[in-house]
Amino acid sequence: MEIRAKGKNIRMSPRKIRLVAGLIRGLAVDKAKIQLEFNKKIASKTLLKLLDSAIANAVENFGADKNNLLVKSVTVDGGATLKRWMPRAHGRATPIRKRTSHVILTLSEIVESGKLAKKVKTDDKSDLIKVGSAEFDELQDASGKSSAKKEDKKPVAASGKGFASKVLNRKTGSK
Repeated sequence: MEIRAKGKNIRMSPRKIRLVAGLIRGLAVDKAKIQLEFNKKIASKTLLKLLDSAIANAVENFGADKNNLLVKSVTVDGGATLKRWMPRAHGRATPIRKRTSHVILTLSEIVESGKLAKKVKTDDKSDLIKVGSAEFDELQDASGKSSAKKEDKKPVAASGKGFASKVLNRKTGSK
């Protein structure tokens, strides 16, 4: 099973993040963390936060062992580009593109434990009463509300006018 963490609209160029993402691809989680902590690039801080989030997802949601995880893939895609202008000489302006990134970090287990099934919340819905059942009608009668359904609306009889007279309604004063 794969555990994912997504970072959307990260205000950094995808080109810069891909440099650091290549360092941790395929590493065990603890080695990837060390690699990111001692890297000078600013993108390493962002990827470290995303890696911590993915580890927390694996431990909390799937009950995985922290030491049994490795970075399977890191995908860095371009996000929305913020367009700005820089004034230049002689009344000109040059465009500035402030790029954003979408990063998807995927973890997998080194040795398959088989327990990576997502924890399911157990809500007991057997106590609920279905609408339209006899118990539901009894409860409605007890609460004082009428269980009688609204009468079906009868179709209104069409007047003698045809389609053309409705569409081509001239305002001449006579109908």
